[in-house]
Amino acid sequence: MKYEERTYRSLINKDKLTSYNVKIAESDLFISSDTNLAESAQKSLLKHRNSLEIYIKNHLEFRMSLLPLPDDDLAPPIIRDMLTKSKICGVGPMASIAGAVAEFVGYELLGQTENLIIENGGDIFLRSKNRLTVAIYAGESALSYKLNLIVKPEETPIGICTSSATVGPSLSFGKADAVCVISKSATLSDAAASAIGNRAKSKNDIKTALDYGIKIPGVKGIIIIYGNDMGAIGDIELA
Repeated sequence: MKYEERTYRSLINKDKLTSYNVKIAESDLFISSDTNLAESAQKSLLKHRNSLEIYIKNHLEFRMSLLPLPDDDLAPPIIRDMLTKSKICGVGPMASIAGAVAEFVGYELLGQTENLIIENGGDIFLRSKNRLTVAIYAGESALSYKLNLIVKPEETPIGICTSSATVGPSLSFGKADAVCVISKSATLSDAAASAIGNRAKSKNDIKTALDYGIKIPGVKGIIIIYGNDMGAIGDIELA
């Protein structure tokens, strides 16, 4: 599957940054920062993966549920965040896992670098001192790579997450090639992208899915690509 080649990883302009992979099992982070922080990132990723694996082992519904679950004040921070953000979006907690991992590893690295981009399966957590452009990958759509989202330094840290019914292994009940959501939280962006994507079953659903998604508390902007059609809403700027 082309998706697994991670061909979209060249889609953020990251001049002068050091880029490297950090991988544990199915977690595959592509990180760009001022210096190589692979060792710190590996430790952080291992910690959060352990939290997730132990919790899931004892709470099978966390992995299986397609609906929100109750808060758990005794759970590790990453679990609590996933439970909270997925509830806001009306989806199961695992809909937010890639964004949550990127965000939690990201915040642990921010003290060591001014510029940081963490991409996890198409979901991005970033902080930048410079203006960036992020190209949106939408599989076989003619609009793939054609739309460039502008990210301003003052907007970061930020989460930019994409759900797709045609690219990658993520579960979606819609058929959009890409639903990209921007918010201050990558966990929220990931969960919201899934929720909005579930409502985009045809190109005629683009407007209603956008209108639904922008009402999710915390969502700043949304882009939906469906074949040769697209729509956008919210506080976003395209190049």
